[in-house]
Amino acid sequence: MSEEKEFVPTIAMSIHAHPDDQEFTVAGTLAKWAKAGCEIISVIITSGDGGSNDPAHDARYKPKLARIRETEQSSANQVLGIKRTIFLCHPDGELEPTIALRKELTKLIRKYKPDAVVTGDPQGVFYGNNYINHPDHRAAAQAATYAVFPSAGSRLVFADLLAEGYEPHNVKRLYIHGTENPDTWVDISDTIDLKIAALRKHASQLKEWDPEKMMRKWAENEGKEKSLPFAEAYKVMVLDQEQPEN
Repeated sequence: MSEEKEFVPTIAMSIHAHPDDQEFTVAGTLAKWAKAGCEIISVIITSGDGGSNDPAHDARYKPKLARIRETEQSSANQVLGIKRTIFLCHPDGELEPTIALRKELTKLIRKYKPDAVVTGDPQGVFYGNNYINHPDHRAAAQAATYAVFPSAGSRLVFADLLAEGYEPHNVKRLYIHGTENPDTWVDISDTIDLKIAALRKHASQLKEWDPEKMMRKWAENEGKEKSLPFAEAYKVMVLDQEQPEN
């Protein structure tokens, strides 16, 4: 195997819609990078304040649930070795890939200067016959993708950021998870246990369900392509080449 074994970013940014999205999908990779010395910034766009179907809960419960889920995400990130968590506090279930959201993410990319950004597939809608992708996931992924390119590296896109001191930054790799056509597999055999332990921190969502069996099965299935015991699969865009101006 090639690029995914050789490339470990110095700084990486994980961008996802909700608390627990990261743990269900890319936490094994992030834990592996963290163990190798990578600084990881975890960006959570909403605080998951819509994540309850309990009939006893109404709109008044949303702020409390947001605080619970932020605490759970922070605990999960500690398990993974992630030291910086950023909550943007957009409303859960109402996320759209707006210019304003892209600008927020562009500002964070320019501020922290990650070598790699990890997010979902902005085009993923149907997975198998029993899962329709949450629209927040797609909105987060689209905003993140276009923040990486062209916005973060284009000097005169969001030019007012220059006056705030946020100079352009070119991300080297964009890791897209949840794609039907991956080209990169990260061996997470040494971090699958950390991934599961981090996911278990999201107790408000898991309730009595233990995710271990499902998470190991998913990781086994993703590893089969490259004969890996456990893996996370991505489409990786290699962006540290000269890009044409628009």
